[in-house]
Amino acid sequence: MYRETLARFEKKHRTVGGNALRAAVLGGNDGLVSNFSLVMGIAGATSGSSEVLLAGLAGLLAGALSMALGEWISVKSSQELYENQMEVEKEELEINPEGEELELVLIYMAKGIPEDMARSMATDIMKDKTTAHAVLIKEELGISPEDMKGSAMEAAVTSFVLFAIGAIIPVFPFFFLSGMSAIITSTVVSAIGLFLIGAAITLFTCKSVWYSGFRQVLFGLAAAAITYGIGSIIGVQVAG
Repeated sequence: MYRETLARFEKKHRTVGGNALRAAVLGGNDGLVSNFSLVMGIAGATSGSSEVLLAGLAGLLAGALSMALGEWISVKSSQELYENQMEVEKEELEINPEGEELELVLIYMAKGIPEDMARSMATDIMKDKTTAHAVLIKEELGISPEDMKGSAMEAAVTSFVLFAIGAIIPVFPFFFLSGMSAIITSTVVSAIGLFLIGAAITLFTCKSVWYSGFRQVLFGLAAAAITYGIGSIIGVQVAG
């Protein structure tokens, strides 16, 4: 039963259209991989002492805040850019309506519409400036109403939460354990988290769950091993 369910999940054609789901998966992945590497680096330098917990929590907070700020700036800047382009288009429509009408004709002709029909369509559209503006920003600038939707603050909060969820996974064992037992437990739970994230990514790539999951685990563990090794070298040098 389990194998049949997994097979259906692997072979099913996914039509997931949610940018929110994609952001959730990638945000969690960023938090897990970056903080796992950080935690293992500090663990290598300190042999898994209590400093790892502090560093892991600091990495979680710093990374989540950075992601949130970056997402806020990205969304806000995009909206401001679109607003400016729309305002410029509005001014051009007021100053040079003939030129804008000609642009519409050329756009429609480029789409394969006969010239006479393209001119007729453009003339009809230009009779109403509100309609003309809406059509021009869509056809000429490629801006759709969906581009103006969305809250920058909502995007920032979402990014913060998703990154934090991924980043807490490698830190969690250090709340209760220390030393090598904490390091091993953190590695195990992080590997599980990496596999699940890799499996979730197949919702968009349609690759094999096993291939994507184990690939994610391999890359994540490799990054953590490198930082652990570097941390161990630094720790030995500092102690010496």
